[in-house]
Amino acid sequence: MAKLLIVEDDEALRRLVADWLKRQNMEVESVSTGQDALAYLNASEYDLVILDIGLPDIEGFSVLEKVRQRSSVPVLILTGKKTVEDKERGFDVGADDYLTKPFDMRELTSRVRALLRRPRQITPELLSRRDLLLDSKQHQVRKDNSDLKISPKEFMLLEFFMRNPDQVFSAEALLERVWRSESEATEEAIVACIRRLRKRLDENNNEAYIGTVYGVGYIFKSN
Repeated sequence: MAKLLIVEDDEALRRLVADWLKRQNMEVESVSTGQDALAYLNASEYDLVILDIGLPDIEGFSVLEKVRQRSSVPVLILTGKKTVEDKERGFDVGADDYLTKPFDMRELTSRVRALLRRPRQITPELLSRRDLLLDSKQHQVRKDNSDLKISPKEFMLLEFFMRNPDQVFSAEALLERVWRSESEATEEAIVACIRRLRKRLDENNNEAYIGTVYGVGYIFKSN
């Protein structure tokens, strides 16, 4: 049974979402502040976090940044902020999905289930490219013998690139081949994910691993 944490200051909505997801056979805990969310995440393991942005003590984006410093747990932002800039910021700081209020509970369930799904590997294996080592079974990435904390989306994208090095893929092609099961994913989400992945992989050179072929797409450089 999947274990979820809901971070929402609207008590009525928090209870409504929690009760709904419990009826979908999920274990749910909920808090109303960013501080409580960080405390719960520090004390326990969760399979998914549903995070509001307008919290009373800490902005949700800041909570997500702190979470990403120590965890790759999938995070679904659930908020009334609907602008493209808000969505872009959400993906930039590490969100795996973004759903705006008001919403249909059935859509929320679909988003949650999509994030909880993990691609099954028939023959788990290690992928080694340059100084990167990706373990598809353990869902871990190491660089220069140090563990990298990356989100599930970033892991999926990096794994695809490492399985298909030195090939150029457009954002549309990556959307289709990496996240094809998620109907609400966008090319903007792909671009934001690449930006975050570059930042984690390359401290000084943003294109040391994932290069840009302008007007065409992106390429993982094997050497």
